[in-house]
This record gives sequence, structure tokens and C-alpha cells, in this order.
Amino acid sequence: MLVALAAGLAVTACRVQKAGAYELHVKGVEVPSTANPDPAAPTVFFTSDISPEGLVKVYEALGVKPEGRVAVKISTGESEESNHLRPDFIKDLVLKVGGTLVECNTAYGGNRSTTEAHRRAIAERGFEKVAPVDIMDAEGEMRIPVVDKRHIQYDIVGAHLQNYDFMVNLAHFKGHAMGGFGGVLKNQSIGVASSSGKLYIHSAGRSTTRWMSDEQDGFLESMAAAAQAVHNYFKQDGRNIIYINVMNNMSVDCDCDAHPAEPRLKDIGILASVDPVALDKACADLVFNHVDAAGDDAKPLQERINRQHGLHILDYAAQIGLGQLKYNLVNID
Repeated sequence: MLVALAAGLAVTACRVQKAGAYELHVKGVEVPSTANPDPAAPTVFFTSDISPEGLVKVYEALGVKPEGRVAVKISTGESEESNHLRPDFIKDLVLKVGGTLVECNTAYGGNRSTTEAHRRAIAERGFEKVAPVDIMDAEGEMRIPVVDKRHIQYDIVGAHLQNYDFMVNLAHFKGHAMGGFGGVLKNQSIGVASSSGKLYIHSAGRSTTRWMSDEQDGFLESMAAAAQAVHNYFKQDGRNIIYINVMNNMSVDCDCDAHPAEPRLKDIGILASVDPVALDKACADLVFNHVDAAGDDAKPLQERINRQHGLHILDYAAQIGLGQLKYNLVNID
């Protein structure tokens, strides 16, 4: 059953019922929907089915057919303890779109900071059994233009980005020690950046060779600008891009953490959109409007996001025109 929710409403979907008008029941809290969604607001599709089948279903709801060479941007995770999306979970979607899994090397120490080490990690985690895996900065990097030059003057990405016509930004939504949270905006900015490009974003445009993390809002705004650069890159010349967030195993720590904290918030679902700002906003709304219960506590993740001023990236990304903060949520369960 489909249900369209009012643009910008923050909800955690559990089940849909019809009682005169459609309503979404949110862990005991009823959130009225609208029979007339805002035609100017982007659609965010939702399913509570966190499975390979649910992932394919929410992708199909977008109604966008990939053409040409398809990149599926994932995180390969820092260790087997990390909460990254597993190969068996993403396999059906990757095969359906005929995609190549793409990543870039990290800018910190660890087992993915060099191409050789990253290749070993990819093999150990089993991603090569799903599809070809391309480390996009294995043979260098390239600059792509940014619209917003408040901090960064360009985006430094893996050179192999130019080999693809279409991108599926497939992100795991969770906390992040520096950004507060990580969803499609982080997966597209830090995730697509080369090693030096990651440092450039983290330093708000001040360095490509060392960590400089004292400009928190500048870092968040640089992530927004870099995400917009990749979005625009795939919107030109017939390229295109779609966005998916999987809200499971939502630790306060990122998948770049080899030993993340145990998730305190229960799994919620999978969301997808063609608007990355609306998508990350919808996921953040689910977290901040969560009704806590025994064994299901959103406060640690909320506190992590607030501590890092994490929601600022959404406001800034909307301000520079990457997407919208309002949305129509459609439950496809």
C-alpha cells in the first residue's frame, strides 16, 4: 500500500492503516498524511523490509533505469566488525543494475589507505564475489568543478569517476565521529574523494596533505559543496544518479571505525530518492522523532549528531541548491 506523507513531516514508519484518511502509525504515535502531497517537493520512498528484496523494491520504486556504465558507490568498511553493508545484502541490486562497486582509498592509517591494502580488504570482505570492484583513485585523481566556492575551489575525486555514466549512491546511514552522521551526502563527498581530496574537504580547503579539523562548519559546508559537485557531474552529458540509505546497525560510529560502538537504536528501514538532501533529511527526521523504548534508544545517535553540529550540512546543502529539506514520504510496504 502506498501512503504519501506531508512534505517535511518527520516519521518512523511501522505499519500503514486506512482509517478514513491514510495514517502512518509511528510506534504508537499517529502522524496524519496528506492526500495531496506537495508537487514541488521530492519524493522519498520508504520500506521497513531491510533485506536484499527490500533493497531492490525501493530502488524500483524510483522508476529510474540506469544506462551505460553504472557505478555503485559503497563503503567497504574498515574491518569485519564494522557495520558496512554486506556483500550478500547488496548483491541482488548490484546485479540488477549491472553495476561495478566503486570506492576510494582512505586518508587515515588503517587497512584501506593504499590501493594494495584496500584490495586485500575488499577480497577479505567478499565484495569481489558480487561484482567487479574499482578503487577509483588507484591510478590518480582529477578535479571536478564546484558551484559553491566558499571553502573549496574544486572537488578532488578518483580519476576513474570519468569511466561511469550513472551512479547508484548506496549508503549506510549511521553516526560519524567527525560529521555527526553519515548518509548519502557523506558517501558522495568524502567517499568519492581521493585520499588528498578527503583531506581537502576535511580541512575546508586549506590542505591536501594533512588533517586540519578545527573548522567544523567549514568541513560540513565543504562536504555539501563536494557532494553537489558529484551530483552535477552525473547530471551532465546524459549521466544520472540515484540515492539510497539503509537505516540498520546504526552505531554512533562510522563504518570507517574498525571497532564501532554497539548500536542502541533498532533498525528502521531503507529509503531512496533522487534528491540527496531530502533523503538524508528524512533519515535524520526518523532518528530525531524516534519514540524510545526499552532496548531501542535514539539518544546516543542524536547526541552524536548534535555534538558535531551534523544537521548543518542539510541546511547548507539546501542553501546552495543541491536539494530540498521538504519531502513527500511514500511507504511502499
